[in-house]
Amino acid sequence: MDDYDNEYGGWEDELSSSGHFMDDNDQEPDDGAVQSECLVNFSRKDYIMEPEVFKDLQRYFRAGGAPEQVVELLSENYTAVAQTVNLFAEWLISTGVNAAEVQQMVENHMKGLILKHFDPKKADSIFSDEGETPAWLENMIQHSTWRALFYKLAEEYPECLMLNFTIKLISDAGFQGEITNISTACHQIEIFSRVLRTSMSKLLEGSEEFDKQLPEFTKMVCHGEHTYLFVQTLLQVLGLDQQAASVIRRLTEELQKSATEKSYDVSGLSLALTSAALYPRACQAIASMLSRSALNPADITVLFKMYSSPDPPPVELIRIPQLLEIFVQTFFKPGTKLHPEHKHKYVFVLAYAVSVHESWQQGQRLSINKDEVKPTSQALERVHNICSNERKGATELVAETQVLYQCIRYPIVGVGVLFWISQTVSEPSYFQRLTDHTPLHLALLDEISSCHPLYHSSVLLLLVDLFEKVYPDLQELVQLELKKTLLDRMVHLLSRNYVVPVIQYIKKCVDKQDTDISLIRHFVTEVLEMIAPPYTSEFVQLFLPIIENEDITGTLRSEDGKDPVSDFIVHCKTNFIMMN
Repeated sequence: MDDYDNEYGGWEDELSSSGHFMDDNDQEPDDGAVQSECLVNFSRKDYIMEPEVFKDLQRYFRAGGAPEQVVELLSENYTAVAQTVNLFAEWLISTGVNAAEVQQMVENHMKGLILKHFDPKKADSIFSDEGETPAWLENMIQHSTWRALFYKLAEEYPECLMLNFTIKLISDAGFQGEITNISTACHQIEIFSRVLRTSMSKLLEGSEEFDKQLPEFTKMVCHGEHTYLFVQTLLQVLGLDQQAASVIRRLTEELQKSATEKSYDVSGLSLALTSAALYPRACQAIASMLSRSALNPADITVLFKMYSSPDPPPVELIRIPQLLEIFVQTFFKPGTKLHPEHKHKYVFVLAYAVSVHESWQQGQRLSINKDEVKPTSQALERVHNICSNERKGATELVAETQVLYQCIRYPIVGVGVLFWISQTVSEPSYFQRLTDHTPLHLALLDEISSCHPLYHSSVLLLLVDLFEKVYPDLQELVQLELKKTLLDRMVHLLSRNYVVPVIQYIKKCVDKQDTDISLIRHFVTEVLEMIAPPYTSEFVQLFLPIIENEDITGTLRSEDGKDPVSDFIVHCKTNFIMMN
């Protein structure tokens, strides 16, 4: 026993300093029960590696347990998993594998095991047993790999107290910018406020990452009614500052759109956060149409009378995105008919919503400009008559080309015609009836792209949808010609400074190897004819791999190297590759 006291005496000092030793006044169950409980723990695999081993050793020896049995159990059940992993890792590094790759390999495997076997009840017991934050947990959250693991676990086990506390620790440590998509943060006002402040600061700065950060922001805010109301109220207050008013308005509308897409009815809240309470009749009419997702003559008449009066309500009341979307679908859906007696009212209200400019200061309207209402109304009515007439064939539409091109310059007409085109070309028989190489509807997409840069993404989405669509009733050669026509529209988009998204999509087609090579070759040929240095590094990184693909550009190259493909490759390698 003297030897035992000398060997294990140091443990007592260590455990006492870490708070694991009990005072003399602590009460334990009878010695036999304590020994049995501890022996069960000592029989577990690799228990000697567990943090609780010191506490159980102290309890076991206090209860009069025999050291020989402890040594035997701990040694027999020691499988050295962690030490074996370390040994294998050292061997891999010795064979030439990069140390960072080995570390990542081990960490990824451990993450997979934890995700597979995580038990929230056992995790919660960590705090009840230790009574304080474990040192290993504080160390883990300093590493991005393990923070990412906690984020995944928190999404899967939102009720786990240990994970909720860990998310708070991460936020306290200054990593709140990473927690934008964690639902756990939405239940803790302190964490949510920090995350919200960080996210909104980035968005209000107007960085190039705005569109990438926006989905995570909307997901976090639309997590629940309480978070949505909290943020929208905050944005309403921040919107009083004219310097950030446009960005705040964009965020407000994006949140409304996201909530609507998730089938949440936020129309009443959207109206409540505006000055709608001062105009109960207008508020009731708008709420009625939003709830039904349809316009009706009675409500439109109410709005028409109010907005045609000498002192109309604020135009922001009828600029709710969902309401404008209903207007567009009503006006430009093929075959839609408006009641002749009320048609001018529909036209006026929509034209007023999209063309009037007001100046406000401290709740008082300083000025109102209605100069564009009349020409916008005329353009809407003329194009509505064209789009709503399903009987007009290709020949009749060609006669209306001049009208369409004149009116498309109005943004509301542009978005309406885009909706009309998407509805028309989505008909299964549309391309079967065509004889023109470039149908008028597709040609109009070029004009929309030229007049309205903000619609570029919507145009590309439509083109991609048509390009990937299968046309079983068309001959193979006809399908190829159709897809070349669609690619020509993408080339036009590229010429209108929408370069990276178009090239990204074509590169994706090349990588997936599901697109006819002749189509990619056609695109490359068209692009090379219209581009010239200097090029951005991002463009080169996307386009050069396509150009260097022998299957695509092999037939476009000449033996003397004096061709557009060779010129592009030489220029890129001279000015970019050497620099990397």
